[in-house]
Amino acid sequence: MSDNIIEIQNLNFSYNSQSVLRDVHLSVRHGDFVAMIGPNGGGKTTLLKLMLGLLTADSGAVRIFNKPPPDVSHRIGYVPQDVHINKNFPISALDVVLMGTLKPGRGWSRHSPQDRRAAIKALDQVEMKKFCDQRIGELSGGQKQRVFVARALVTDPELLFLDEPTASIDTKGQNEFYALLKELNQTITIIVVSHDLMVISGSIKSVICVNQRLHYHGHAELTREMIEMMYDCTVDDTCPVELIAHGLPHRVLHKHERE
Repeated sequence: MSDNIIEIQNLNFSYNSQSVLRDVHLSVRHGDFVAMIGPNGGGKTTLLKLMLGLLTADSGAVRIFNKPPPDVSHRIGYVPQDVHINKNFPISALDVVLMGTLKPGRGWSRHSPQDRRAAIKALDQVEMKKFCDQRIGELSGGQKQRVFVARALVTDPELLFLDEPTASIDTKGQNEFYALLKELNQTITIIVVSHDLMVISGSIKSVICVNQRLHYHGHAELTREMIEMMYDCTVDDTCPVELIAHGLPHRVLHKHERE
């Protein structure tokens, strides 16, 4: 029996006849922690939405837990790129997490005691339980992002997608956030989307580079081919290959063997 929880074969997708993703193949194993990187407009968020079932491919197959994405949405958590909440709106961190328990046909006030217990448990998972009654607008960027992760965790997902989760967080907050994700990865498979090469750190286990086509590398490192794909360049003195990982600048340019 395969240990893969994501299987994508021959996937193609376009917007208004403009090709966004071409001939994408991907397998992700249970327990993986994947960084999806690539240039702006390369198709990262589009691929994420296809795996979530929010978009439909022009051709090819996407299977999550061996089923179409909409059939397993209850097993997937999602932290989108932009979460717009008016900072003056009187909503608490607990209220935000409870949004993750809402189902069609249930009103806002119909949260059960079980829902509240699950929301408090999720806040505790991300070390935000003591802020449960605080207004979301009063929290720092890193604290808000932890609350949004708690909202994604409230249904106990087996797979967690995050789209640019540290875009509005300072460096210290980013390090703490990825430490949190590394801890969550003990029980949850994680795919985190970023355009920032600094995401390559001790937290992740493998890398996906997306620039219309997809290149998968089963280690927390970049290859020469992946960088050339990302930046449409040949690695030389002018190509931006100085990376930051584990706090130190270095080059990660191992040659990927072609099959």
